Amino acid sequence: MLATVWLSPGSIIAWIAVGLIAGWLAGLVMGSRVGFIGNLVLGLAGAFIGDLVVGEFTTATYRLGGSIVIAFIGAVILIAVGRLVTRAVGRGSP
Repeated sequence: MLATVWLSPGSIIAWIAVGLIAGWLAGLVMGSRVGFIGNLVLGLAGAFIGDLVVGEFTTATYRLGGSIVIAFIGAVILIAVGRLVTRAVGRGSP
């Protein structure tokens, strides 16, 4: 079951706005410095990951504010996993 993220009728601009805001907020909280495009990608990927995570607990529908929160949660998870992978590779794992 996936949570339904509701944005104004099919607007790609709304998805980009959610991605930018969520990626920017996650970058601030997690101290990530990936720039404008990196924040957009983090936020959009975070929206997908957040939807999968939140979808496990609810089937509710979220509007713009809820979509930003879900994307933010996903982006934070994405940054944390990226740091774990980077550390493991940096240690010279076989």
